[in-house]
Amino acid sequence: MTIANPPSFGVQQTLPGTRSSLAVMGMLRFSFGTMGSGKSTLALQIHHNLTHGGLKGALCSMLDREGARVSSRLGVSADAVVIDPSTDLRTIAQNDGDPLDYMVCDEAQFYTPEQIEQLAEIVDSMRLDVFAFGLLTDFRGKLFPGTARLLELADQAEVIQCEARCWCGDRATHNARIVDGVQVYEGELMVVDDPEREPEVSYELRCRKHWTSGQGRPDIDLG
Repeated sequence: MTIANPPSFGVQQTLPGTRSSLAVMGMLRFSFGTMGSGKSTLALQIHHNLTHGGLKGALCSMLDREGARVSSRLGVSADAVVIDPSTDLRTIAQNDGDPLDYMVCDEAQFYTPEQIEQLAEIVDSMRLDVFAFGLLTDFRGKLFPGTARLLELADQAEVIQCEARCWCGDRATHNARIVDGVQVYEGELMVVDDPEREPEVSYELRCRKHWTSGQGRPDIDLG
Protein backbone atom coordinates (compact mmCIF):
# COMPACT_ATOMS: atom_id res chain seq x y z
CA MET A 1 0.00 0.00 0.00
CA THR A 2 1.21 3.51 -0.77
CA ILE A 3 0.18 6.65 1.05
CA ALA A 4 -0.34 9.26 -1.63
CA ASN A 5 -0.88 12.99 -1.33
CA PRO A 6 -2.75 14.65 -2.97
CA PRO A 7 -5.27 12.15 -4.40
CA SER A 8 -5.42 11.24 -8.07
CA PHE A 9 -8.46 9.54 -9.45
CA GLY A 10 -7.62 8.32 -12.95
CA VAL A 11 -9.37 5.10 -13.97
CA GLN A 12 -7.46 2.30 -15.66
CA GLN A 13 -8.37 2.25 -19.36
CA THR A 14 -8.84 -0.82 -21.55
CA LEU A 15 -8.56 -1.47 -25.26
CA PRO A 16 -11.97 -1.55 -27.02
CA GLY A 17 -13.33 -5.06 -27.25
CA THR A 18 -10.43 -6.61 -25.34
CA ARG A 19 -11.43 -6.14 -21.71
CA SER A 20 -11.18 -9.83 -20.77
CA SER A 21 -7.70 -10.45 -22.16
CA LEU A 22 -5.83 -7.15 -22.23
CA ALA A 23 -7.43 -5.02 -19.54
CA VAL A 24 -4.95 -3.13 -17.39
CA MET A 25 -5.01 -4.24 -13.77
CA GLY A 26 -7.42 -2.22 -11.66
CA MET A 27 -6.68 -0.55 -8.34
CA LEU A 28 -8.29 -0.36 -4.93
CA ARG A 29 -8.06 3.27 -3.84
CA PHE A 30 -9.10 4.46 -0.39
CA SER A 31 -9.62 8.18 0.23
CA PHE A 32 -10.33 9.17 3.81
CA GLY A 33 -11.05 12.28 5.86
CA THR A 34 -13.17 13.65 8.67
CA MET A 35 -16.82 14.59 8.31
CA GLY A 36 -17.15 17.63 6.07
CA SER A 37 -13.92 16.94 4.19
CA GLY A 38 -15.75 16.35 0.90
CA LYS A 39 -15.69 12.54 0.68
CA SER A 40 -19.18 12.16 -0.75
CA THR A 41 -18.71 15.13 -3.06
CA LEU A 42 -15.61 13.47 -4.54
CA ALA A 43 -17.42 10.15 -4.83
CA LEU A 44 -20.25 11.81 -6.76
CA GLN A 45 -17.81 13.67 -9.02
CA ILE A 46 -15.84 10.56 -9.90
CA HIS A 47 -18.99 8.57 -10.63
CA HIS A 48 -20.30 11.40 -12.81
CA ASN A 49 -17.02 11.76 -14.74
CA LEU A 50 -16.57 8.05 -15.39
CA THR A 51 -20.18 7.52 -16.40
CA HIS A 52 -20.05 10.40 -18.84
CA GLY A 53 -16.77 9.00 -20.13
CA GLY A 54 -18.64 5.92 -21.31
CA LEU A 55 -17.73 3.54 -18.50
CA LYS A 56 -20.24 1.36 -16.67
CA GLY A 57 -20.12 1.48 -12.90
CA ALA A 58 -21.97 1.31 -9.61
CA LEU A 59 -22.29 4.04 -7.00
CA CYS A 60 -22.68 2.35 -3.62
CA SER A 61 -23.39 3.60 -0.13
CA MET A 62 -24.27 2.42 3.36
CA LEU A 63 -26.22 4.28 6.02
CA ASP A 64 -26.45 7.48 3.98
CA ARG A 65 -28.69 10.10 5.58
CA GLU A 66 -30.90 10.10 2.46
CA GLY A 67 -31.32 6.35 2.17
CA ALA A 68 -30.68 4.81 -1.26
CA ARG A 69 -28.47 7.68 -2.37
CA VAL A 70 -25.03 9.20 -1.96
CA SER A 71 -25.56 12.70 -0.63
CA SER A 72 -23.16 15.56 -0.05
CA ARG A 73 -23.54 18.27 2.57
CA LEU A 74 -23.27 20.71 -0.37
CA GLY A 75 -26.75 19.57 -1.41
CA VAL A 76 -25.92 17.32 -4.38
CA SER A 77 -26.86 13.64 -4.43
CA ALA A 78 -27.42 10.68 -6.74
CA ASP A 79 -29.14 7.31 -6.63
CA ALA A 80 -26.99 4.55 -5.19
CA VAL A 81 -26.92 0.82 -4.53
CA VAL A 82 -27.59 0.28 -0.82
CA ILE A 83 -25.03 -1.94 0.88
CA ASP A 84 -25.76 -3.86 4.08
CA PRO A 85 -23.55 -6.31 5.99
CA SER A 86 -25.01 -9.27 4.04
CA THR A 87 -24.33 -7.81 0.57
CA ASP A 88 -21.88 -9.73 -1.61
CA LEU A 89 -20.09 -6.96 -3.50
CA ARG A 90 -18.83 -9.46 -6.07
CA THR A 91 -22.41 -9.94 -7.24
CA ILE A 92 -22.73 -6.19 -7.84
CA ALA A 93 -19.48 -6.14 -9.82
CA GLN A 94 -20.56 -9.10 -11.96
CA ASN A 95 -23.76 -7.21 -12.87
CA ASP A 96 -25.75 -10.22 -14.12
CA GLY A 97 -23.02 -11.31 -16.50
CA ASP A 98 -22.23 -7.84 -17.83
CA PRO A 99 -19.28 -6.89 -15.59
CA LEU A 100 -18.83 -3.32 -14.43
CA ASP A 101 -15.81 -1.16 -15.25
CA TYR A 102 -15.60 0.44 -11.81
CA MET A 103 -17.24 0.79 -8.40
CA VAL A 104 -17.47 3.89 -6.21
CA CYS A 105 -18.07 2.96 -2.56
CA ASP A 106 -19.05 5.77 -0.21
CA GLU A 107 -19.25 5.36 3.60
CA ALA A 108 -16.84 2.44 3.22
CA GLN A 109 -15.93 2.61 6.91
CA PHE A 110 -19.24 0.83 7.59
CA TYR A 111 -18.43 -2.12 5.30
CA THR A 112 -17.43 -5.34 7.02
CA PRO A 113 -13.79 -6.51 6.78
CA GLU A 114 -15.06 -9.40 4.65
CA GLN A 115 -16.65 -6.94 2.22
CA ILE A 116 -13.36 -5.04 1.95
CA GLU A 117 -11.71 -8.33 1.08
CA GLN A 118 -14.37 -8.79 -1.61
CA LEU A 119 -13.41 -5.41 -3.06
CA ALA A 120 -9.77 -6.50 -3.24
CA GLU A 121 -10.85 -9.73 -4.93
CA ILE A 122 -12.93 -7.75 -7.44
CA VAL A 123 -9.91 -5.62 -8.32
CA ASP A 124 -7.58 -8.61 -8.68
CA SER A 125 -9.86 -11.06 -10.47
CA MET A 126 -12.07 -8.74 -12.54
CA ARG A 127 -9.60 -5.87 -13.06
CA LEU A 128 -12.08 -3.23 -11.96
CA ASP A 129 -11.13 0.09 -10.43
CA VAL A 130 -12.64 0.51 -6.97
CA PHE A 131 -12.80 3.96 -5.35
CA ALA A 132 -13.60 3.72 -1.62
CA PHE A 133 -14.34 6.75 0.55
CA GLY A 134 -14.77 6.85 4.29
CA LEU A 135 -13.88 8.03 7.76
CA LEU A 136 -10.64 6.92 9.37
CA THR A 137 -11.79 6.70 13.00
CA ASP A 138 -15.09 6.43 14.84
CA PHE A 139 -16.45 8.60 17.66
CA ARG A 140 -14.25 6.67 20.11
CA GLY A 141 -11.12 7.66 18.20
CA LYS A 142 -10.55 4.09 16.99
CA LEU A 143 -10.27 2.74 13.45
CA PHE A 144 -13.48 1.37 12.00
CA PRO A 145 -13.04 -2.36 11.23
CA GLY A 146 -13.73 -1.67 7.54
CA THR A 147 -11.27 1.21 7.50
CA ALA A 148 -8.56 -0.89 9.14
CA ARG A 149 -8.95 -3.57 6.48
CA LEU A 150 -8.87 -0.97 3.72
CA LEU A 151 -5.61 0.43 5.04
CA GLU A 152 -4.21 -3.10 5.05
CA LEU A 153 -5.35 -4.02 1.53
CA ALA A 154 -5.64 -0.84 -0.54
CA ASP A 155 -3.22 -0.27 -3.40
CA GLN A 156 -3.38 3.43 -2.61
CA ALA A 157 -4.58 5.27 0.50
CA GLU A 158 -4.81 9.05 0.51
CA VAL A 159 -6.07 11.74 2.82
CA ILE A 160 -8.57 14.17 1.31
CA GLN A 161 -7.09 17.64 1.32
CA CYS A 162 -10.23 19.67 1.99
CA GLU A 163 -9.30 20.38 5.61
CA ALA A 164 -12.07 20.70 8.18
CA ARG A 165 -11.76 22.77 11.35
CA CYS A 166 -12.69 22.43 15.00
CA TRP A 167 -14.76 25.17 16.63
CA CYS A 168 -11.50 26.59 18.06
CA GLY A 169 -10.01 27.03 14.58
CA ASP A 170 -7.47 24.20 14.79
CA ARG A 171 -7.48 21.37 12.28
CA ALA A 172 -10.25 18.87 13.02
CA THR A 173 -8.97 15.33 13.50
CA HIS A 174 -11.82 13.56 15.28
CA ASN A 175 -15.55 13.02 14.89
CA ALA A 176 -17.26 13.58 18.25
CA ARG A 177 -20.64 12.01 19.00
CA ILE A 178 -22.97 14.31 20.92
CA VAL A 179 -25.93 12.75 22.77
CA ASP A 180 -28.38 15.23 24.23
CA GLY A 181 -25.68 17.91 24.22
CA VAL A 182 -22.92 15.83 25.83
CA GLN A 183 -19.98 14.16 24.07
CA VAL A 184 -19.90 10.39 24.61
CA TYR A 185 -17.13 7.83 24.16
CA GLU A 186 -19.15 4.61 24.49
CA GLY A 187 -22.15 3.22 22.65
CA GLU A 188 -23.30 1.48 19.49
CA LEU A 189 -20.82 1.91 16.65
CA MET A 190 -23.20 2.64 13.76
CA VAL A 191 -25.54 5.45 14.75
CA VAL A 192 -26.53 8.00 12.09
CA ASP A 193 -27.20 11.57 13.19
CA ASP A 194 -30.95 12.08 13.44
CA PRO A 195 -32.71 15.05 15.11
CA GLU A 196 -35.86 12.90 15.48
CA ARG A 197 -34.03 10.25 17.49
CA GLU A 198 -34.48 9.91 21.22
CA PRO A 199 -32.07 10.72 22.73
CA GLU A 200 -30.92 13.19 20.07
CA VAL A 201 -27.65 12.19 18.43
CA SER A 202 -25.42 14.48 16.40
CA TYR A 203 -21.77 14.67 15.41
CA GLU A 204 -19.27 17.49 15.64
CA LEU A 205 -15.78 17.93 14.25
CA ARG A 206 -13.14 18.56 16.90
CA CYS A 207 -9.38 18.80 17.19
CA ARG A 208 -7.70 16.13 19.30
CA LYS A 209 -7.50 18.41 22.32
CA HIS A 210 -11.21 19.23 22.43
CA TRP A 211 -12.24 15.70 21.42
CA THR A 212 -10.22 14.40 24.39
CA SER A 213 -11.63 16.97 26.83
CA GLY A 214 -15.18 16.82 25.43
CA GLN A 215 -15.31 20.61 25.39
CA GLY A 216 -17.65 22.26 22.89
CA ARG A 217 -17.98 25.91 21.98
CA PRO A 218 -17.76 28.14 25.07
CA ASP A 219 -21.16 29.66 24.28
CA ILE A 220 -22.79 26.20 23.94
CA ASP A 221 -22.34 23.86 26.87
CA LEU A 222 -21.69 20.40 25.38
CA GLY A 223 -20.21 18.95 28.53
